[in-house]
Amino acid sequence: MPGRIVRTQTAERVSELLGSREGRQHLTKHGWVQGMPIVMSIPTESLNDVMGLVSMHGRPVLVAMLDSTLDELKFLYVSTPNPALRSVDVEKDSTPIQDLFARAEQHGLVTFRAKYWDASSVAHPVPAFQPANESRSYAHRFSA
Repeated sequence: MPGRIVRTQTAERVSELLGSREGRQHLTKHGWVQGMPIVMSIPTESLNDVMGLVSMHGRPVLVAMLDSTLDELKFLYVSTPNPALRSVDVEKDSTPIQDLFARAEQHGLVTFRAKYWDASSVAHPVPAFQPANESRSYAHRFSA
């Protein structure tokens, strides 16, 4: 049940962000397009399980995660698997999705491969959203 609550909170925060023109413009600058799937994840959820959900869409997606320690809404842009990318080892089942977020934040662009995929994919973090004319507390609610 705690996972369902976190996923619901994440969905609510994503909905708030998409409900603002500035939030949509920010996401658009980083690869989001109207109608693009957004997969909700839980920090401790298996990266491979999340990528299983990503696979269902057959196109690039945003993966959203609510960072429990910072209470920040974070996004990763995840491309479709592509055989032209360098081949990397399959992610371990024990690797949580928060590890991919951390690697992407550290390196900017990460090549990885889920166990369900024959080819590698890339992920990059979407920078935090900071509304232009809002208070710090409001901006914190929409950190991405």
